[in-house]
Amino acid sequence: MRSFASLAVSLLGVTVAVSASDPAADAAADSTVISLTKDTFDSFVKEHPLVLAEFYAPWCGHCKALAPKYEEAAQELKAKDIPLVQVDCTAEEELCRTYEVDGYPTLKVFRGAEDPKPYGGARQTESIVSYMTKQSFPAVSSVTEENLEEFKTMDKIVIIGYIASDDKASSKSFTAFAESQRDNYLFAASNDAALAKAEGVKQPSIVLYKDFDEKKAVFDGKLENEAILEWVNTASTPLVGELGPETYSKYITAGIPLAYIFAETAEEREAFTNEFKPIAEKHRGAINIVTLDAKLFGAHAGNLNLEPETFPAFAIQDTTKNVKYPFDQTKKIEAKAVGKFIQDVLEGKIEPSVKSEPIPETQEGPVTVVVGKSYQELVIDNDKDVLLEFYAPWCGHCKSLAPKYDELAEMYSGDLAEKVTIAKIDATANDVPDPITGFPTIKLYPAGSKGEPIEYSGSRTVEDLATFIKENGKYKAEGVASGESKPQEGGDVTVPPAAETPAPADADHDEL
Repeated sequence: MRSFASLAVSLLGVTVAVSASDPAADAAADSTVISLTKDTFDSFVKEHPLVLAEFYAPWCGHCKALAPKYEEAAQELKAKDIPLVQVDCTAEEELCRTYEVDGYPTLKVFRGAEDPKPYGGARQTESIVSYMTKQSFPAVSSVTEENLEEFKTMDKIVIIGYIASDDKASSKSFTAFAESQRDNYLFAASNDAALAKAEGVKQPSIVLYKDFDEKKAVFDGKLENEAILEWVNTASTPLVGELGPETYSKYITAGIPLAYIFAETAEEREAFTNEFKPIAEKHRGAINIVTLDAKLFGAHAGNLNLEPETFPAFAIQDTTKNVKYPFDQTKKIEAKAVGKFIQDVLEGKIEPSVKSEPIPETQEGPVTVVVGKSYQELVIDNDKDVLLEFYAPWCGHCKSLAPKYDELAEMYSGDLAEKVTIAKIDATANDVPDPITGFPTIKLYPAGSKGEPIEYSGSRTVEDLATFIKENGKYKAEGVASGESKPQEGGDVTVPPAAETPAPADADHDEL
Protein backbone atom coordinates (compact mmCIF):
# COMPACT_ATOMS: atom_id res chain seq x y z
CA MET A 1 0.00 0.00 0.00
CA ARG A 2 1.41 3.62 0.36
CA SER A 3 11.71 11.34 2.86
CA PHE A 4 15.71 14.15 5.29
CA ALA A 5 19.36 16.31 3.36
CA SER A 6 22.93 16.24 0.11
CA LEU A 7 25.90 17.91 -0.94
CA ALA A 8 26.43 21.13 -2.80
CA VAL A 9 27.37 19.46 -6.04
CA SER A 10 29.40 21.27 -8.65
CA LEU A 11 28.10 20.55 -12.14
CA LEU A 12 31.53 21.04 -13.62
CA GLY A 13 32.06 18.13 -16.00
CA VAL A 14 28.54 16.80 -15.43
CA THR A 15 26.17 16.77 -18.37
CA VAL A 16 22.54 17.48 -17.55
CA ALA A 17 20.67 15.32 -20.03
CA VAL A 18 17.70 17.46 -21.06
CA SER A 19 16.22 17.43 -24.52
CA ALA A 20 15.35 20.79 -26.03
CA SER A 21 11.98 19.36 -26.96
CA ASP A 22 11.27 18.21 -23.40
CA PRO A 23 8.44 20.29 -21.88
CA ALA A 24 10.00 19.74 -18.47
CA ALA A 25 13.40 21.08 -19.56
CA ASP A 26 13.31 24.19 -17.38
CA ALA A 27 12.30 22.20 -14.31
CA ALA A 28 15.02 19.64 -15.00
CA ALA A 29 17.62 22.36 -15.35
CA ASP A 30 16.70 23.68 -11.88
CA SER A 31 16.61 20.19 -10.33
CA THR A 32 18.83 19.25 -7.42
CA VAL A 33 18.98 15.73 -8.89
CA ILE A 34 22.08 15.34 -11.06
CA SER A 35 21.63 13.74 -14.50
CA LEU A 36 24.61 11.61 -15.50
CA THR A 37 25.75 9.83 -18.67
CA LYS A 38 28.25 7.07 -19.43
CA ASP A 39 30.93 9.76 -19.77
CA THR A 40 30.31 11.25 -16.33
CA PHE A 41 28.78 8.51 -14.17
CA ASP A 42 31.83 6.50 -13.07
CA SER A 43 33.97 9.49 -12.21
CA PHE A 44 31.13 11.14 -10.29
CA VAL A 45 30.32 8.17 -8.04
CA LYS A 46 34.00 7.47 -7.38
CA GLU A 47 34.55 11.08 -6.30
CA HIS A 48 31.72 10.98 -3.73
CA PRO A 49 31.67 8.72 -0.67
CA LEU A 50 27.91 8.09 -0.92
CA VAL A 51 25.54 8.44 -3.88
CA LEU A 52 22.01 7.27 -4.58
CA ALA A 53 21.39 6.62 -8.29
CA GLU A 54 18.06 6.19 -10.04
CA PHE A 55 18.03 4.34 -13.36
CA TYR A 56 14.81 5.29 -15.14
CA ALA A 57 12.91 5.53 -18.41
CA PRO A 58 10.98 8.70 -19.34
CA TRP A 59 7.87 6.71 -20.29
CA CYS A 60 7.77 4.75 -16.99
CA GLY A 61 4.73 5.62 -14.86
CA HIS A 62 6.41 4.54 -11.60
CA CYS A 63 9.39 6.77 -12.47
CA LYS A 64 7.08 9.74 -13.04
CA ALA A 65 5.41 9.09 -9.68
CA LEU A 66 8.80 8.91 -7.96
CA ALA A 67 10.22 12.06 -9.59
CA PRO A 68 8.82 14.76 -7.21
CA LYS A 69 9.63 12.66 -4.14
CA TYR A 70 13.16 11.99 -5.41
CA GLU A 71 13.62 15.73 -6.02
CA GLU A 72 12.41 16.60 -2.51
CA ALA A 73 14.76 14.02 -1.01
CA ALA A 74 17.66 15.43 -3.06
CA GLN A 75 16.96 18.91 -1.71
CA GLU A 76 16.89 17.67 1.89
CA LEU A 77 19.96 15.48 1.53
CA LYS A 78 21.97 18.28 -0.08
CA ALA A 79 22.84 19.66 3.36
CA LYS A 80 24.22 16.25 4.33
CA ASP A 81 26.51 15.98 1.29
CA ILE A 82 24.63 13.02 -0.16
CA PRO A 83 23.96 13.57 -3.87
CA LEU A 84 21.04 11.97 -5.69
CA VAL A 85 21.63 11.26 -9.37
CA GLN A 86 19.67 9.79 -12.25
CA VAL A 87 20.40 7.99 -15.51
CA ASP A 88 18.03 7.88 -18.48
CA CYS A 89 18.30 4.26 -19.60
CA THR A 90 16.67 4.96 -22.98
CA ALA A 91 19.67 7.19 -23.78
CA GLU A 92 22.30 5.29 -21.78
CA GLU A 93 21.54 1.65 -22.58
CA GLU A 94 25.14 0.48 -22.23
CA LEU A 95 25.57 2.11 -18.82
CA CYS A 96 22.33 0.57 -17.56
CA ARG A 97 23.36 -2.87 -18.80
CA THR A 98 26.66 -2.48 -16.94
CA TYR A 99 24.75 -2.06 -13.69
CA GLU A 100 22.29 -4.86 -14.49
CA VAL A 101 19.21 -2.68 -14.63
CA ASP A 102 16.25 -4.90 -15.53
CA GLY A 103 13.29 -2.75 -14.44
CA TYR A 104 12.33 0.87 -13.84
CA PRO A 105 12.93 2.63 -11.64
CA THR A 106 15.99 0.85 -10.24
CA LEU A 107 17.66 2.56 -7.27
CA LYS A 108 21.22 1.69 -6.23
CA VAL A 109 23.52 2.94 -3.47
CA PHE A 110 27.12 3.66 -4.49
CA ARG A 111 30.04 4.01 -2.08
CA GLY A 112 33.04 5.28 -4.02
CA ALA A 113 34.73 2.42 -5.90
CA GLU A 114 32.78 -0.30 -4.05
CA ASP A 115 30.21 -2.42 -5.87
CA PRO A 116 26.75 -0.85 -5.60
CA LYS A 117 23.97 -2.40 -3.58
CA PRO A 118 20.21 -2.14 -4.06
CA TYR A 119 18.33 0.63 -2.29
CA GLY A 120 16.24 -1.05 0.39
CA GLY A 121 13.74 1.61 1.43
CA ALA A 122 10.34 2.80 0.29
CA ARG A 123 9.96 5.18 -2.65
CA GLN A 124 8.83 8.08 -0.51
CA THR A 125 10.68 11.31 0.32
CA GLU A 126 10.98 10.64 4.05
CA SER A 127 12.06 7.04 3.49
CA ILE A 128 14.75 8.00 0.98
CA VAL A 129 16.16 10.65 3.29
CA SER A 130 16.05 8.38 6.34
CA TYR A 131 17.61 5.45 4.51
CA MET A 132 20.45 7.48 2.98
CA THR A 133 21.11 9.25 6.29
CA LYS A 134 21.66 5.85 7.90
CA GLN A 135 23.98 4.89 5.05
CA SER A 136 26.09 7.98 5.73
CA PHE A 137 26.93 6.84 9.26
CA PRO A 138 29.05 3.88 10.38
CA ALA A 139 27.16 0.81 11.59
CA VAL A 140 27.72 2.07 15.14
CA SER A 141 28.56 5.70 15.84
CA SER A 142 30.14 6.92 19.06
CA VAL A 143 28.13 9.22 21.33
CA THR A 144 29.25 11.35 24.23
CA GLU A 145 27.58 13.71 26.66
CA GLU A 146 28.24 16.52 24.16
CA ASN A 147 26.57 14.98 21.09
CA LEU A 148 23.97 12.63 22.62
CA GLU A 149 20.98 14.95 22.36
CA GLU A 150 21.87 15.88 18.78
CA PHE A 151 22.20 12.21 17.80
CA LYS A 152 18.80 11.38 19.27
CA THR A 153 17.20 13.71 16.72
CA MET A 154 19.03 12.31 13.68
CA ASP A 155 16.11 10.05 12.76
CA LYS A 156 12.64 9.08 13.91
CA ILE A 157 14.20 6.09 15.68
CA VAL A 158 17.78 5.80 16.99
CA ILE A 159 19.20 2.92 19.02
CA ILE A 160 22.06 3.43 21.50
CA GLY A 161 23.95 0.76 23.39
CA TYR A 162 25.29 1.68 26.82
CA ILE A 163 28.04 -0.92 27.29
CA ALA A 164 31.11 -0.87 29.53
CA SER A 165 34.47 -0.74 27.73
CA ASP A 166 35.60 -4.05 29.25
CA ASP A 167 32.36 -5.88 28.29
CA LYS A 168 33.70 -7.27 25.01
CA ALA A 169 30.99 -9.90 24.58
CA SER A 170 28.10 -7.43 24.87
CA SER A 171 29.87 -4.94 22.61
CA LYS A 172 30.44 -7.63 19.99
CA SER A 173 26.79 -8.74 20.10
CA PHE A 174 25.48 -5.18 19.83
CA THR A 175 27.81 -4.36 16.93
CA ALA A 176 26.78 -7.53 15.07
CA PHE A 177 23.12 -6.65 15.52
CA ALA A 178 23.71 -3.09 14.33
CA GLU A 179 25.51 -4.38 11.23
CA SER A 180 22.53 -6.60 10.37
CA GLN A 181 20.00 -3.78 10.84
CA ARG A 182 21.91 -0.68 9.68
CA ASP A 183 19.57 -0.20 6.71
CA ASN A 184 16.61 0.03 9.07
CA TYR A 185 17.88 1.92 12.10
CA LEU A 186 20.54 4.40 13.22
CA PHE A 187 22.90 2.96 15.88
CA ALA A 188 25.38 4.43 18.35
CA ALA A 189 27.18 3.30 21.50
CA SER A 190 28.71 4.77 24.64
CA ASN A 191 30.95 3.18 27.31
CA ASP A 192 30.47 6.10 29.69
CA ALA A 193 28.90 4.77 32.91
CA ALA A 194 27.98 8.30 34.03
CA LEU A 195 26.12 8.90 30.77
CA ALA A 196 24.23 5.63 31.16
CA LYS A 197 23.25 6.62 34.69
CA ALA A 198 22.08 10.03 33.46
CA GLU A 199 19.87 8.23 30.97
CA GLY A 200 18.43 6.08 33.75
CA VAL A 201 19.91 2.74 32.66
CA LYS A 202 22.59 0.32 33.80
CA GLN A 203 25.36 -1.17 31.70
CA PRO A 204 24.81 -3.14 29.51
CA SER A 205 21.52 -1.76 28.22
CA ILE A 206 20.08 -0.75 24.87
CA VAL A 207 17.83 2.29 24.60
CA LEU A 208 15.55 2.92 21.62
CA TYR A 209 14.73 6.62 21.27
CA LYS A 210 11.72 7.58 19.14
CA ASP A 211 9.74 10.70 18.34
CA PHE A 212 6.36 9.14 19.23
CA ASP A 213 4.49 7.44 22.09
CA GLU A 214 6.60 7.11 25.25
CA LYS A 215 9.70 8.51 23.47
CA LYS A 216 12.06 5.77 24.60
CA ALA A 217 12.20 2.06 25.45
CA VAL A 218 14.87 0.14 27.36
CA PHE A 219 16.21 -3.38 26.73
CA ASP A 220 18.24 -4.83 29.58
CA GLY A 221 17.99 -8.53 28.77
CA LYS A 222 20.63 -10.86 27.38
CA LEU A 223 22.18 -9.38 24.24
CA GLU A 224 21.25 -12.10 21.76
CA ASN A 225 20.32 -11.25 18.17
CA GLU A 226 16.82 -12.77 18.10
CA ALA A 227 15.82 -11.31 21.47
CA ILE A 228 17.06 -7.84 20.53
CA LEU A 229 15.33 -7.98 17.14
CA GLU A 230 11.99 -9.02 18.65
CA TRP A 231 12.22 -6.18 21.17
CA VAL A 232 13.23 -3.60 18.55
CA ASN A 233 10.39 -4.64 16.24
CA THR A 234 7.89 -4.14 19.05
CA ALA A 235 9.40 -0.98 20.56
CA SER A 236 9.78 0.73 17.17
CA THR A 237 6.13 0.19 16.23
CA PRO A 238 3.70 2.97 17.23
CA LEU A 239 0.97 1.89 19.64
CA VAL A 240 -1.58 2.98 17.03
CA GLY A 241 0.12 3.67 13.72
CA GLU A 242 -1.00 5.02 10.36
CA LEU A 243 -1.11 2.41 7.60
CA GLY A 244 0.16 3.63 4.24
CA PRO A 245 2.65 2.78 1.47
CA GLU A 246 5.68 3.37 3.71
CA THR A 247 4.47 1.22 6.60
CA TYR A 248 2.43 -1.51 4.93
CA SER A 249 5.26 -4.00 4.42
CA LYS A 250 6.49 -3.75 8.01
CA TYR A 251 3.05 -4.42 9.44
CA ILE A 252 2.22 -7.27 7.07
CA THR A 253 5.53 -9.04 7.74
CA ALA A 254 5.51 -8.44 11.52
CA GLY A 255 4.30 -11.97 12.21
CA ILE A 256 1.43 -10.89 14.49
CA PRO A 257 -2.23 -10.01 13.73
CA LEU A 258 -3.01 -6.58 12.32
CA ALA A 259 -6.09 -4.60 13.40
CA TYR A 260 -7.42 -2.00 10.96
CA ILE A 261 -9.47 1.07 11.89
CA PHE A 262 -10.98 2.58 8.73
CA ALA A 263 -11.95 6.26 9.09
CA GLU A 264 -12.64 8.92 6.48
CA THR A 265 -11.25 12.06 8.15
CA ALA A 266 -7.96 12.95 9.80
CA GLU A 267 -9.90 14.13 12.86
CA GLU A 268 -11.60 10.74 13.20
CA ARG A 269 -8.30 8.88 12.83
CA GLU A 270 -6.65 11.07 15.47
CA ALA A 271 -9.54 10.49 17.88
CA PHE A 272 -9.41 6.72 17.32
CA THR A 273 -5.63 6.77 17.81
CA ASN A 274 -5.96 8.39 21.22
CA GLU A 275 -8.89 6.21 22.23
CA PHE A 276 -7.23 2.92 21.29
CA LYS A 277 -3.72 3.55 22.71
CA PRO A 278 -4.51 1.90 26.09
CA ILE A 279 -5.79 -1.19 24.27
CA ALA A 280 -2.71 -1.26 22.06
CA GLU A 281 -0.48 -0.95 25.13
CA LYS A 282 -2.31 -3.84 26.79
CA HIS A 283 -1.75 -6.13 23.80
CA ARG A 284 1.62 -4.78 22.69
CA GLY A 285 3.63 -7.49 20.94
CA ALA A 286 0.51 -9.62 20.39
CA ILE A 287 -1.31 -7.44 17.86
CA ASN A 288 -0.63 -4.22 15.94
CA ILE A 289 -3.36 -1.58 15.59
CA VAL A 290 -3.42 0.93 12.75
CA THR A 291 -5.70 3.59 11.35
CA LEU A 292 -6.41 3.74 7.63
CA ASP A 293 -7.64 6.55 5.39
CA ALA A 294 -10.95 5.13 4.20
CA LYS A 295 -11.24 7.72 1.41
CA LEU A 296 -7.97 6.56 -0.13
CA PHE A 297 -7.90 2.90 0.83
CA GLY A 298 -11.52 2.04 1.59
CA ALA A 299 -11.57 -0.65 -1.12
CA HIS A 300 -9.22 -2.71 1.06
CA ALA A 301 -12.09 -3.20 3.49
CA GLY A 302 -13.59 -5.66 1.01
CA ASN A 303 -10.46 -7.81 1.29
CA LEU A 304 -11.16 -8.06 5.02
CA ASN A 305 -14.75 -9.17 4.43
CA LEU A 306 -16.15 -5.76 5.41
CA GLU A 307 -18.68 -3.75 3.45
CA PRO A 308 -16.32 -1.33 1.67
CA GLU A 309 -18.65 1.68 1.78
CA THR A 310 -19.67 1.69 5.44
CA PHE A 311 -17.25 3.61 7.64
CA PRO A 312 -15.84 3.84 10.23
CA ALA A 313 -15.12 0.12 10.31
CA PHE A 314 -12.86 -2.31 12.13
CA ALA A 315 -11.33 -5.68 11.27
CA ILE A 316 -8.47 -7.93 12.33
CA GLN A 317 -6.32 -9.90 9.92
CA ASP A 318 -4.06 -12.77 10.96
CA THR A 319 -1.38 -12.08 8.37
CA THR A 320 0.38 -15.42 8.82
CA LYS A 321 -2.74 -17.54 8.29
CA ASN A 322 -4.49 -15.03 6.01
CA VAL A 323 -7.74 -15.21 8.00
CA LYS A 324 -9.98 -12.23 8.79
CA TYR A 325 -12.20 -11.15 11.66
CA PRO A 326 -14.50 -8.26 10.63
CA PHE A 327 -16.23 -6.38 13.45
CA ASP A 328 -20.01 -6.06 13.11
CA GLN A 329 -20.53 -2.93 11.02
CA THR A 330 -23.94 -2.26 12.56
CA LYS A 331 -22.16 -1.53 15.86
CA LYS A 332 -20.35 1.67 16.81
CA ILE A 333 -16.55 1.59 16.87
CA GLU A 334 -15.94 2.12 20.59
CA ALA A 335 -12.83 1.18 22.52
CA LYS A 336 -14.66 -0.93 25.11
CA ALA A 337 -16.57 -3.11 22.64
CA VAL A 338 -13.71 -3.39 20.16
CA GLY A 339 -11.27 -4.07 23.00
CA LYS A 340 -13.33 -7.10 24.02
CA PHE A 341 -13.50 -8.18 20.37
CA ILE A 342 -9.69 -8.01 20.14
CA GLN A 343 -9.32 -9.99 23.36
CA ASP A 344 -11.73 -12.67 22.13
CA VAL A 345 -9.94 -12.98 18.78
CA LEU A 346 -6.54 -13.35 20.47
CA GLU A 347 -7.97 -16.00 22.81
CA GLY A 348 -9.47 -17.94 19.89
CA LYS A 349 -13.06 -17.38 20.99
CA ILE A 350 -14.20 -16.02 17.61
CA GLU A 351 -14.29 -17.99 14.39
CA PRO A 352 -12.69 -16.28 11.40
CA SER A 353 -14.89 -14.93 8.64
CA VAL A 354 -14.79 -16.93 5.43
CA LYS A 355 -15.85 -15.30 2.19
CA SER A 356 -17.53 -18.06 0.26
CA GLU A 357 -19.93 -18.81 -2.51
CA PRO A 358 -22.69 -21.26 -1.56
CA ILE A 359 -21.53 -24.87 -1.32
CA PRO A 360 -22.86 -26.62 -4.45
CA GLU A 361 -25.72 -28.99 -3.63
CA THR A 362 -24.43 -31.32 -6.35
CA GLN A 363 -21.19 -31.40 -8.32
CA GLU A 364 -21.95 -30.96 -11.99
CA GLY A 365 -19.32 -31.71 -14.59
CA PRO A 366 -16.02 -33.57 -14.23
CA VAL A 367 -14.20 -30.81 -12.30
CA THR A 368 -14.97 -30.55 -8.57
CA VAL A 369 -16.06 -27.04 -7.58
CA VAL A 370 -14.48 -25.84 -4.34
CA VAL A 371 -15.68 -22.77 -2.40
CA GLY A 372 -14.37 -21.04 0.70
CA LYS A 373 -16.50 -23.05 3.12
CA SER A 374 -15.65 -26.40 1.50
CA TYR A 375 -11.92 -25.73 1.02
CA GLN A 376 -10.83 -27.51 4.20
CA GLU A 377 -12.94 -30.60 3.47
CA LEU A 378 -12.29 -30.95 -0.26
CA VAL A 379 -8.65 -29.87 -0.39
CA ILE A 380 -6.88 -30.06 2.97
CA ASP A 381 -8.72 -32.97 4.61
CA ASN A 382 -9.14 -34.93 1.36
CA ASP A 383 -7.22 -38.23 1.39
CA LYS A 384 -6.69 -38.02 -2.38
CA ASP A 385 -4.17 -36.16 -4.49
CA VAL A 386 -5.90 -32.85 -5.27
CA LEU A 387 -5.01 -30.69 -8.28
CA LEU A 388 -6.58 -27.29 -7.67
CA GLU A 389 -6.93 -24.44 -10.17
CA PHE A 390 -7.32 -20.94 -8.73
CA TYR A 391 -9.12 -18.93 -11.40
CA ALA A 392 -10.93 -15.66 -12.03
CA PRO A 393 -14.12 -15.48 -14.12
CA TRP A 394 -12.72 -12.60 -16.20
CA CYS A 395 -9.37 -14.29 -16.93
CA GLY A 396 -8.91 -15.12 -20.64
CA HIS A 397 -6.23 -17.73 -19.96
CA CYS A 398 -8.57 -19.46 -17.49
CA LYS A 399 -11.27 -19.60 -20.15
CA SER A 400 -8.80 -21.11 -22.62
CA LEU A 401 -7.75 -23.71 -20.06
CA ALA A 402 -11.32 -24.74 -19.15
CA PRO A 403 -11.95 -27.39 -21.88
CA LYS A 404 -8.51 -28.92 -21.37
CA TYR A 405 -9.05 -28.97 -17.60
CA ASP A 406 -12.39 -30.72 -18.14
CA GLU A 407 -10.65 -33.30 -20.31
CA LEU A 408 -8.00 -33.79 -17.64
CA ALA A 409 -10.71 -34.40 -15.03
CA GLU A 410 -12.35 -36.99 -17.29
CA MET A 411 -9.05 -38.91 -17.31
CA TYR A 412 -9.36 -39.39 -13.54
CA SER A 413 -12.97 -40.60 -13.46
CA GLY A 414 -14.08 -44.10 -12.55
CA ASP A 415 -11.73 -46.01 -10.25
CA LEU A 416 -9.09 -43.28 -10.48
CA ALA A 417 -11.53 -40.87 -8.83
CA GLU A 418 -10.70 -42.64 -5.56
CA LYS A 419 -7.09 -41.45 -5.84
CA VAL A 420 -7.19 -38.09 -7.64
CA THR A 421 -9.48 -35.06 -7.53
CA ILE A 422 -9.31 -32.39 -10.22
CA ALA A 423 -10.79 -29.23 -8.71
CA LYS A 424 -11.15 -25.47 -9.21
CA ILE A 425 -12.00 -22.44 -7.08
CA ASP A 426 -12.97 -18.88 -8.00
CA ALA A 427 -10.29 -17.04 -6.00
CA THR A 428 -12.06 -13.70 -6.47
CA ALA A 429 -15.24 -14.86 -4.73
CA ASN A 430 -13.81 -17.18 -2.06
CA ASP A 431 -11.18 -16.86 0.67
CA VAL A 432 -8.12 -19.04 0.11
CA PRO A 433 -5.29 -19.60 2.62
CA ASP A 434 -2.40 -18.36 0.48
CA PRO A 435 -2.17 -15.17 -1.58
CA ILE A 436 -2.71 -15.77 -5.31
CA THR A 437 -0.77 -13.34 -7.50
CA GLY A 438 -1.91 -14.41 -10.97
CA PHE A 439 -4.52 -16.44 -12.80
CA PRO A 440 -4.72 -19.27 -13.42
CA THR A 441 -2.58 -20.66 -10.61
CA ILE A 442 -2.50 -24.46 -10.36
CA LYS A 443 -1.31 -26.35 -7.29
CA LEU A 444 -1.10 -30.04 -6.41
CA TYR A 445 -1.91 -31.05 -2.84
CA PRO A 446 -0.47 -34.57 -2.46
CA ALA A 447 -2.38 -36.87 -0.13
CA GLY A 448 -0.97 -36.74 3.39
CA SER A 449 0.92 -33.44 2.95
CA LYS A 450 -1.81 -30.91 2.26
CA GLY A 451 0.03 -28.11 4.04
CA GLU A 452 2.77 -28.17 1.42
CA PRO A 453 1.28 -27.82 -2.07
CA ILE A 454 3.43 -28.00 -5.20
CA GLU A 455 2.80 -25.20 -7.68
CA TYR A 456 2.61 -26.14 -11.37
CA SER A 457 4.74 -24.08 -13.73
CA GLY A 458 4.76 -26.12 -16.95
CA SER A 459 2.87 -25.86 -20.22
CA ARG A 460 -0.89 -25.95 -19.84
CA THR A 461 -1.53 -29.10 -21.86
CA VAL A 462 -3.56 -32.07 -20.72
CA GLU A 463 -0.58 -34.36 -21.20
CA ASP A 464 1.81 -32.22 -19.15
CA LEU A 465 -0.70 -31.71 -16.34
CA ALA A 466 -1.30 -35.47 -16.16
CA THR A 467 2.47 -36.08 -16.03
CA PHE A 468 2.75 -33.54 -13.21
CA ILE A 469 0.12 -35.41 -11.19
CA LYS A 470 1.82 -38.78 -11.81
CA GLU A 471 5.29 -37.53 -10.86
CA ASN A 472 4.28 -35.52 -7.78
CA GLY A 473 1.16 -37.16 -6.38
CA LYS A 474 1.29 -39.71 -3.57
CA TYR A 475 -0.50 -42.36 -5.62
CA LYS A 476 1.53 -41.83 -8.84
CA ALA A 477 -1.79 -42.24 -10.67
CA GLU A 478 -1.71 -42.25 -14.45
CA GLY A 479 -4.80 -40.75 -16.06
CA VAL A 480 -6.58 -42.64 -18.79
CA ALA A 481 -7.53 -40.67 -21.90
CA SER A 482 -11.02 -41.33 -23.21
CA GLY A 483 -11.31 -42.58 -26.81
CA GLU A 484 -8.49 -41.44 -29.01
CA SER A 485 -8.42 -37.86 -27.87
CA LYS A 486 -5.00 -36.29 -27.75
CA PRO A 487 -3.76 -33.62 -25.41
CA GLN A 488 -4.63 -30.17 -26.65
CA GLU A 489 -1.74 -27.85 -27.25
CA GLY A 490 -1.21 -24.74 -25.17
CA GLY A 491 1.86 -22.61 -24.84
CA ASP A 492 3.62 -21.53 -21.71
CA VAL A 493 1.98 -18.53 -20.11
CA THR A 494 3.83 -16.07 -17.96
CA VAL A 495 1.57 -14.83 -15.19
CA PRO A 496 2.30 -11.19 -14.34
CA PRO A 497 2.33 -9.84 -10.78
CA ALA A 498 -0.94 -8.87 -9.16
CA ALA A 499 -2.32 -5.49 -10.12
CA GLU A 500 -3.26 -3.01 -7.41
CA THR A 501 -6.97 -3.06 -8.24
CA PRO A 502 -9.37 -5.84 -9.23
CA ALA A 503 -9.91 -6.38 -12.93
CA PRO A 504 -13.32 -5.70 -14.47
CA ALA A 505 -15.57 -8.61 -15.21
CA ASP A 506 -14.87 -8.51 -18.94
CA ALA A 507 -11.08 -8.21 -18.64
CA ASP A 508 -9.13 -10.68 -20.72
CA HIS A 509 -5.80 -10.97 -18.95
CA ASP A 510 -4.32 -12.87 -16.05
CA GLU A 511 -3.62 -10.16 -13.54
CA LEU A 512 -5.40 -9.91 -10.20
